[in-house]
Amino acid sequence: MALKTINPTNTKAWSKLQAHFKTIEDKHLNELFENHSNRVNEMTIRWDDFYVDFSKHRISNETLDLLIELANEVDLKDAMDKYFNGDVINKTEGREVLHTALRCPEKSSVLVNGENVMPEIFEVKHKIKNFSNKVIHGELQSYTGQAFTDVVNIGIGGSDLGPAMVVDALAFYKNQLTTHFVSNVDGDHVNEVIKNLNPETTLFVIVSKTFTTQETLSNANTIRSWFLKHAPKEAVSKHFVAVSTNIEKVKDFGIDEANIFPMWNWVGGRFSLWSAVGLSISLAVGYENFDKLLLGANKMDSHFKTAEFDKNIPVITGLLSVWYNNFFHAESEAVIPYSQYLNQFATYLQQGIMESNGKSVDRNGDKINYQTGTIIWGEPGTNSQHAFFQLIHQGTKLIPAEFIGFAKSLHGNQDHQDKLMSNFFAQTEALMNGKTETEVIQELKAQGLSEDQIKSLTPFKVFEGNKPTTTFLINQLTPESLGKLIAMYEHKIFVQGIIWNIFSYDQFGVELGKQLATTILKEIESNNITGAHDASTQQLLDYYKSVK
Repeated sequence: MALKTINPTNTKAWSKLQAHFKTIEDKHLNELFENHSNRVNEMTIRWDDFYVDFSKHRISNETLDLLIELANEVDLKDAMDKYFNGDVINKTEGREVLHTALRCPEKSSVLVNGENVMPEIFEVKHKIKNFSNKVIHGELQSYTGQAFTDVVNIGIGGSDLGPAMVVDALAFYKNQLTTHFVSNVDGDHVNEVIKNLNPETTLFVIVSKTFTTQETLSNANTIRSWFLKHAPKEAVSKHFVAVSTNIEKVKDFGIDEANIFPMWNWVGGRFSLWSAVGLSISLAVGYENFDKLLLGANKMDSHFKTAEFDKNIPVITGLLSVWYNNFFHAESEAVIPYSQYLNQFATYLQQGIMESNGKSVDRNGDKINYQTGTIIWGEPGTNSQHAFFQLIHQGTKLIPAEFIGFAKSLHGNQDHQDKLMSNFFAQTEALMNGKTETEVIQELKAQGLSEDQIKSLTPFKVFEGNKPTTTFLINQLTPESLGKLIAMYEHKIFVQGIIWNIFSYDQFGVELGKQLATTILKEIESNNITGAHDASTQQLLDYYKSVK
């Protein structure tokens, strides 16, 4: 069954939220805390090893009640059931959306076209496990009889961003293999990666569902040519494996059919790290840790399915996003992880969130007259504090921010961890409270400044505060906790898409540029720029032709 098509702006809850917004938009967080003695407890979710505090948001209990009323009015629960039960909710592409099935327990039953796909999923998982263990333990060797030392993942988009982020995030758990990622079709990128590799001890994982993606195949062929300068042709089958559905093209490349790992149409690329696309994760940190990642995601799936909306982490975070996007007209959200391990987390979320919900047509095919999607950006703290935090604190834009921190470090340096986390807590406090003119004047007086100096400096040192944040305090960065965190954002995307009445799981917007690039490439290669372009593009192509 298809998703219901309900325009959120036509609901009773939306009208109530508009009226309510006028009563709360100018209230300061400090006032909201003063008037709500039990605010922190009522606006905190304690679940497993997650402590999620959303009390520092410009909301009241009434706001939450109305947002949940909105979720009920668009029938979010019905959509969730269809999401998990394998209904064709990716209607424009005629597909189910079942990345959640990839982390279900083996005895589960998940039906696609009436067939339980769990046996097939676990067949692939066992294949990933066996292959990973053989490579890690040196049982599967190179064409020269050596153990592999390096792994290169060749893919783009979901075939790169998810695995690359997770391998980075779980670097503490890595084994002796060193993992590299090649994605950009930029030739300088691929050559920088391979220039210091030993072809005799490097394993290459090509990830492409169709085995036709221009960037991936260009990089794969460049690497194959480089490899064959050092090795005989028959060595390709020992050094290259593929994650793909196009068995014939993979075999033509020289890859052994036994080393092809399948993909499924009911798993979207940007949600595919849980599948064989995660082979490089399993190789980097071992299959046991890869399986723990999946376990964590499955636990978040269960939480999302069963928790009441007012204590449901993905539901609350998704509704808050709608609140700021559609009522405060805040166009972006910052994601600030206080862990250098999560250096690529915001980049990963950019694809997941903006490719999913960057839509301007609703599920009826009608043009939307309200805002959808949010711009996602961020970097780890404390680096980000010395970069863009000035804009969040004192700029003219309202930027809700999600702070992600871990109570325990991995290497055990308590001095560093205490300093890191003191900043983590201080920033959300500062963003909420700000600094009043009175406080600034007292501070400057204590520094011994003159009255004229105080008068001159005061306006520049006032912080209005009232900047909303969510705090995710997690016990420790483990494969399982990371799985929970990633799955939480996946479900947040889903909640947003249901509220906005859009299809979150197609991505036609990425296709036009690729189609035009194919045409332009033929012109460049044939040295025949046709003149069929707009004036700007035509002149750019002529200039490129003259200097290349």
